[in-house]
Amino acid sequence: MHNRFVALLVVVSSVVFAQGRTTLEISGANFRPMPLAVAAPLTQDEGSKAPAVEFDAALMYDFAACGLFQVLDRKGFLADAKEGVTASTIQFARWTDVGAESLVKTQLSIDGANVRGDLRLFAVASGREELKVSESAPSSNPRLLAHKLANAVYKFYTKETGPFETRIAFTRKSASGRDVFVSDWDGKNAARITNGDVNVLPALVPGGGVAFTSYRSKKPFLFVAKGSGDPQQLVGKGSMVTGASFSPDGKRLAVSISEGENAEIYGGGADGSNLAKITDTKFFLNTSPSWSPDGKRLAFVSNRAGTPQIYVMGADGSNQKRLTFQGNYNTTPSWSPRGDIIAFTARDERNAFDLFTVNVENSKVTRLTQDASGNEEPVFSPNGRLIMFTSTRGGGRGLHVMTFDGNNQIALPMEKGDVNTPDWAP
Repeated sequence: MHNRFVALLVVVSSVVFAQGRTTLEISGANFRPMPLAVAAPLTQDEGSKAPAVEFDAALMYDFAACGLFQVLDRKGFLADAKEGVTASTIQFARWTDVGAESLVKTQLSIDGANVRGDLRLFAVASGREELKVSESAPSSNPRLLAHKLANAVYKFYTKETGPFETRIAFTRKSASGRDVFVSDWDGKNAARITNGDVNVLPALVPGGGVAFTSYRSKKPFLFVAKGSGDPQQLVGKGSMVTGASFSPDGKRLAVSISEGENAEIYGGGADGSNLAKITDTKFFLNTSPSWSPDGKRLAFVSNRAGTPQIYVMGADGSNQKRLTFQGNYNTTPSWSPRGDIIAFTARDERNAFDLFTVNVENSKVTRLTQDASGNEEPVFSPNGRLIMFTSTRGGGRGLHVMTFDGNNQIALPMEKGDVNTPDWAP
């Protein structure tokens, strides 16, 4: 599954052609990740020792992947590993000596069926405690506890909601076809949503559930899975339905519907009702709709000018406008929740696939990836600060994440394999 436009191209080929404190801002040429020391968690009882391992792994990954911090290597730490978690018990000079500007201390304990985590954040230079927060989660899911605490630190520094308690959807090749999975933001705790057949292009439904194109019927139509019941057909129209995208308020749906040599964007209710054509370019393909954060516009792909390019239009199909003019193969648009840019996949002069952004107002294109194998299918985090994408770097096709400007590219801590088309939602 190359990307959404290629998915359509391949599948349709028979038809025709898928306040006195530091605030960190992840942008600008002068941005410097803050050197952060994260001490190994302390445990108050025997029962918290086992969940501490997964908790620690998740917390470290969240801090490393978010782009705010330079997480310091524990091998270089000089402080006593048994040092306490309160300011009076910490030798801050030891943390200054390893270059830390901030210090995170955590302590875990068992509280019934839950594991409780207490986190303290210190400014190393002053020895001042800047944040103290306590959270709990089921002992069976210590990663959730880590995500909650990481979000608290993220919000302290950015005044924005962090991405760590969000969810993603993706597909993975299986012995019986291709299945849809929904997982935590880092790919962990993945739950299989489908079991057999070919299921592609998942889209998370606001409020719960996931929609996807499936071959479980005679034609590749749009299905939705909610709860533990069997997936139900959401849209069955034309010869193929792909590229489901739900408006930010969860009330509307945009999809691409193919018929003969043509594919058009349709819009309607989130339940698949009242679908109406909003593009009309006979003999051309219009695919991969992506909503603007205010729900007033859609980005999409069209080959009406001869090659696949990124376009924008009103949610009702008005004011259709070509946005990309560089390159001859631009696909898979993802509109930033911040509204200013759209990320997309492009094939460059070497026939390699890489990731770019285009400014919605002035069409300025910025390259995000280069010389790191095939990179495709970008999708923004709900806060617009990160981009997740597929990449073949390191063997296999897996999921990676980076900041919206292409920095801090890092693989998700999940099993590699033939993984495609991520979607990301709160």
